[in-house]
Amino acid sequence: MYATERIATLGDPTRRAIFEILAERPASVAAIAQRLPVTRPAVSQHLRVLKDAGLVTHRTEGTRHVYKLDPTGLASIRDYFDSFWQKALNSFKAVAEQSSTEQDKSTRRKP
Repeated sequence: MYATERIATLGDPTRRAIFEILAERPASVAAIAQRLPVTRPAVSQHLRVLKDAGLVTHRTEGTRHVYKLDPTGLASIRDYFDSFWQKALNSFKAVAEQSSTEQDKSTRRKP
């Protein structure tokens, strides 16, 4: 899945809230549901979407499913933003250098 699709998955406020809860520490469906105004089945559905997007993983502890953030999915999002930021910095640098070069040329022409 592409990073932009993963980011879009976080567009839903409930999924984003679940994601932020899991950023604090791993949690079970019940523990997550206690912190949100949604039912446990709704939390499970949102977790399934996050899992399909590669943003969370889970392990089974008895009858509980404990979810945590998936570092691989997070790395994909971070790489996307790092790339975006690097392009912006490179563009800024090119404009700054061009302005500097043009300014140097204009000051050299004056007698």
